[in-house]
Amino acid sequence: MSLQVPLQAKGRYSSLCSDDELLDDDDPSVWEEPGLSSQQGSIFLPNTGRLPSAPKEDSSQLSAVIKMGWLDKNPPQGALYYQRRWVKLDVDYLRYFDNDKQVYSKGIISTASITNVTSVGELKFEVITNNRTFIFKAESDAERKEWVTVLQDSTRGRQRRSTLNPGSPLSPEFKGYLELKGLRSKLYTVVTSDKVFLYKNMEDYRIGVGITSIEMNVGNVKVTDRRSFDLTTPYRIFSFIAESEQLKDQWVDTMRDAIGEALSNREVADQIWAEPSNSFCADCGTPKPEWAAINLCVVICKRCAGEHRGLGPNISKVRSLKMDRKVWTEELIQVFLLLGNNRVNSFWAANVPPSEALSSLSCSDDRRRFVTNKYRHGKYRKYHPLYGNQRELNNALCINVQCSDVLETLSLIFCGADVNCSTGMASCPTPLSLADTHAQPLQAVLLSHNLNTDLPRSEVDGGMEEVHFPAPTCVYHNGFLFKTGSMARAITERKAKEEFSRRWCTLNDCIFSYYESDKNSNPNGALRASEIVCLAVDVPEKHGYEHTFELYSESDRLYLFGTDDPNSHKEWIKSIAKSFIPAKAEPLLRLGFERIGRLKCKDGLNLQTSKVGWFALVGSTLHAYLKDSQEEEIHLRKLNELSIQQDNGVLVLVERGRTLYIEGERKLDFAGWCAAIQSAAGSGGDTLSQQQLTDTDIPVVVHSCVDYITQCGLTSEGIYRKSGVNSRVAALCERFRQDARSLRLKEGEHQVDDVSNTLKRFFRELEEGLFTSEDGGTWLTTTAIQDESMKISQYQKLLNKLPRVNRATLRALINHLYCVQRFSELNQMNLHNLAIVFGPTLFQTDGKDYTAGRAIEDLIQYYTLIFEVDEQQLKKQLEEITVIIQVREKLNTKFPSTEPGGHFICTVYLEEKKDTAEQHVKIPASMTSAELTCEILDRRNIPVKDKEYWNCWEVIDKEEMERPLHYRERVLPILHSFGTDSHLLIKKHITMEAMIIYLASKVDPSKHGMMKFREERSILGLGLSSGSFHDRYFILNSSSLRMYKEVRSNRPERDWPVKNLRVYLGIKKKVRPPTCWGLTVVYESKKQDKAERQQWYLCCETQPEMREWYATFLSIQNDGDVWPQEGIQPSRVSRALPDSRHGNVSLIPLRGSENEMRNSVAAFSQDQLAGRCLASSGDLATLQ
Repeated sequence: MSLQVPLQAKGRYSSLCSDDELLDDDDPSVWEEPGLSSQQGSIFLPNTGRLPSAPKEDSSQLSAVIKMGWLDKNPPQGALYYQRRWVKLDVDYLRYFDNDKQVYSKGIISTASITNVTSVGELKFEVITNNRTFIFKAESDAERKEWVTVLQDSTRGRQRRSTLNPGSPLSPEFKGYLELKGLRSKLYTVVTSDKVFLYKNMEDYRIGVGITSIEMNVGNVKVTDRRSFDLTTPYRIFSFIAESEQLKDQWVDTMRDAIGEALSNREVADQIWAEPSNSFCADCGTPKPEWAAINLCVVICKRCAGEHRGLGPNISKVRSLKMDRKVWTEELIQVFLLLGNNRVNSFWAANVPPSEALSSLSCSDDRRRFVTNKYRHGKYRKYHPLYGNQRELNNALCINVQCSDVLETLSLIFCGADVNCSTGMASCPTPLSLADTHAQPLQAVLLSHNLNTDLPRSEVDGGMEEVHFPAPTCVYHNGFLFKTGSMARAITERKAKEEFSRRWCTLNDCIFSYYESDKNSNPNGALRASEIVCLAVDVPEKHGYEHTFELYSESDRLYLFGTDDPNSHKEWIKSIAKSFIPAKAEPLLRLGFERIGRLKCKDGLNLQTSKVGWFALVGSTLHAYLKDSQEEEIHLRKLNELSIQQDNGVLVLVERGRTLYIEGERKLDFAGWCAAIQSAAGSGGDTLSQQQLTDTDIPVVVHSCVDYITQCGLTSEGIYRKSGVNSRVAALCERFRQDARSLRLKEGEHQVDDVSNTLKRFFRELEEGLFTSEDGGTWLTTTAIQDESMKISQYQKLLNKLPRVNRATLRALINHLYCVQRFSELNQMNLHNLAIVFGPTLFQTDGKDYTAGRAIEDLIQYYTLIFEVDEQQLKKQLEEITVIIQVREKLNTKFPSTEPGGHFICTVYLEEKKDTAEQHVKIPASMTSAELTCEILDRRNIPVKDKEYWNCWEVIDKEEMERPLHYRERVLPILHSFGTDSHLLIKKHITMEAMIIYLASKVDPSKHGMMKFREERSILGLGLSSGSFHDRYFILNSSSLRMYKEVRSNRPERDWPVKNLRVYLGIKKKVRPPTCWGLTVVYESKKQDKAERQQWYLCCETQPEMREWYATFLSIQNDGDVWPQEGIQPSRVSRALPDSRHGNVSLIPLRGSENEMRNSVAAFSQDQLAGRCLASSGDLATLQ
């Protein structure tokens, strides 16, 4: 079968050229070069640059079949048998197929690569290329002659011209090896303008012998895996595997471009380009721009169009000249022809500094900056004479749309005229209707495309009415990022690069979207800004990509994004944060935050209702904007307490004078906040400022060690000179490094020499040193000054030059060393000895000379002058230390005592906890609550009147609860169970009389009723939520307390022996009790020699109800003996109790923290009964 060869006015020299790039006018002889072996590109696809294209021709001629029919073809490797093939010849290729129904060929031979066609043997003919010969066999001699003739005519004169034509429009867009699923080997793949070609290898590509070609006008590309993608056509799916994920993205982008080119229509582009200035991009000057911003009236290239899309459709409406055919009405085309890029730029680019102008080679960042300045900010525009006068601008617009000056209308609109302003005419209420009425279609189309355009923000100083040009409410940004799949759990392992996929991301109209590529119109996923609750910035190189960040959503999902570009990373962080942080918290955006987002919280003044707060974590500081309040800063390393209750979803931050409760609405972001805050609150490094600090800016490790040695080691001979056990010192250093705030040094558990060596090691290993590396040498040279006043003055200057934390730490340490040498007769550490030890340690020298020691000696010797110490304060401190030493010597016991059965010195308060109400009593093992009460009342000479019920109370401050001890209850076991937040208080029991009356009126000793119940961290395992109270029915009898789910329940949920229960009045506010009338119940027992402790909470509706329950508990536990019949009388303790004082020195308490003990000594010395008056003093930090 044969078809007539179409007439060709001029020869075509390339067979796979795109429809819009023909070189009919080229002279083939221009490109002739001798020899073919030097050609590196394909014979029919030269890999050289392109020349400007001519107008597009009908593509039917290019694909017209010249001849087709059945032929027998010899197989490769010279086999003897032939294979029957359906063969097609067109002007470009000789193709052969398995059958006449197939679309994709078994092989293709470029007619440009055929050097000769000859008849051989019986019915055979040869098709010869440079290095291969194909043998075909026809059914008859006539058929063979016809094939030979047609092939010779089709290939005559094409070889040299097509091969050597550097202007061939078929230069490949992308080429390389791809693995085709189902084949064992890779195929060399070439993407041209609108087609994809497959070759066995690169050599076949160069000689022009391939497998098949794929028309991209019927193709679609879809990513299937990290390195895989599918090219889908109606006839077959080609599943490719790239060599890397990055190459996969490039292949996909190039093939999608080919699809766009295949589907494009040049008609509109040719019309727009008819205006010469439209043939170059309005922003960068790139030739043949194929995109336009139809509301801004500029024609732009592909790269600039990407930046225009990033501005958002409310600023730039980007459309393609080739693909968006429907939008290009005749009127819109006429607007672009009338204005042209040159005239439009006389407005948009009237004031572009040469240093800011773009070129076709400009990078993406420069383009983004220029496009944003030009169109969003209007930075380079030519300001209209009426700019800033809204009324006059509107009037001018209404007048101008009635004539044909479209450029003036453009200038008015983008200098502030309101496109939707009122004309004052009922028949034509808007400028658009005016344009229509006056038959101005070009004006009308310009107005219609700018009805909802955001005007440029004013950037000009001097009296402009900026109110007319507000900044956009939304943030716009776009670019490529690498993304992992979203997760419902925290990221605990490092994500390798292979686990990320490249995605085109946009932030537009407060929606963050990510796409398969920048060519896709449908996003793979999206997050509204209102759904983002937290943005976390990871440390560099935490994952495979150097810079990553995490987004947390309302739905408790985590999204991880990454990039290797630090500038892109920074811009994305800034843009995303700005999109969801409200205006009132915008100052947070100026911080270099590691985590930012919203959380619910309560403060100490209002625990009833939660309020939304916006938080940013910067280093060790938590910045917060709470509702209707200014910015607050919480210095995490200075917190008094940090507790994280994951079960209850509460993060408790206790700082001086305030407690903040942060609630977790969602587990995922709350866990992230908890971990981040906990890490930030710990020691952040090896410099002083990175340590956990006290309120006075002294590192907690220094304060703890100094405090402990002051209490327990001032009389230790050779203190700071003797070595501790290295393993114990290393362990102490590590514990302080992990969380210094949680470590409590205790005598008996920690040795004095271990603690002293821990302090020295801390200063020895301190980065930058105590005196800083910058000024350390100046401190040492100061020792050479002979004049005492000049030396002291120089030390003071250096002291004031130190950073705040270094200055406070040095002051505290020298104060401590001054006190140590004042007691050198006991510890043998005089001024010189201390200087020898601490000189090399603090200055971090080798100690070969005494210069460092002399500097420390000067600081200690002139301590009061250099640091301007209050002599009276120092005297009080030394007196306090003297009292501590004397008491320890007289008692000849450890401090505090741990001897079983021994006497304890206990601090007891009268009516309220304050220094003036302190009493210190020696507690024998047999002393009861009533005896202790009488002892205190005797001391104060307080008579007990009738109906007064004085009682000893156990008060636990941390739990916000208290318990009246039974009058026969022994005090010593209570002291053994004490924590540092507990104390004993003597006060009246104001409800005791009501309780006695209630119990006297009861016939049945048991009680039952409904109460609200809450577990402490789900300890009981009842399956109840630990975050709220639940109604339960309780029965209390002589043996047990039983809890039922409801009144009608037959079986109790839990049964507790009543004798093992300890019931306290009060519930801590942290658990959010529904009423203020509550009980805290503690259950203690032993199981398999292990102590078991449980705690839960009961809430009553009224105070009388709570009192009745408590009275019943008290009565059952004490067999009805609630209060002695004769009452409490001071005369009950007429027996001689051990004197609580030794000579003139008061005994100090043996419970509580060391600071409390020291304060107690000073306070007790003011007691009139103590017989000696010593001035009260605060803790060591205050003295310093």
